Amino acid sequence: MKRKISTQMITVMALLIALTVVLSNILGIETQLLKVTFAFVPQMIMGMLFGPFWSAVGAVIADLIGNTMFAKAPFFIGFTLNKIIAGLIYGYFFYNKKVTWKNTILCTVTLTLLLSLCLTPIWLSMMYHVPLNQWQLWVPRLIKAAIMIPIEAGTMYVIGNMLPIDQLTRKLKLQ
Repeated sequence: MKRKISTQMITVMALLIALTVVLSNILGIETQLLKVTFAFVPQMIMGMLFGPFWSAVGAVIADLIGNTMFAKAPFFIGFTLNKIIAGLIYGYFFYNKKVTWKNTILCTVTLTLLLSLCLTPIWLSMMYHVPLNQWQLWVPRLIKAAIMIPIEAGTMYVIGNMLPIDQLTRKLKLQ
């Protein structure tokens, strides 16, 4: 069933996009080769409320706004592709589904393996001409993955179970 785009949907999506931009670009910690943020929280909520497609759209809009307003490096389309994939994954794991430890851990591990440990090193290698076998590319990334997987999974589980998603979708007429 096709869902009609409503004013409420646009408003909630805009708020989540703004929160993503703030958490990613203003409150995030970033170096040339590594970025740590809590932008996964509004992205997960987008996935829960709107599903894979709209979550991917929201993630791309947040990425474009963030890169336009707070550019710390040249725009690179590979990172926008990462945002599309992340939005699809959040929507796949959380849209119309109960938030369980299994979902949160699988989602976090999938995102980490696919984006942080596969695609992002390729994009960084292309952008900065760093060989893929360079330890400076991998050591911080592997340490970050080991630390952030439990933090992200735990945060998603707690927030996902605290939010009254069923009531929100009914009240906002999102389904």
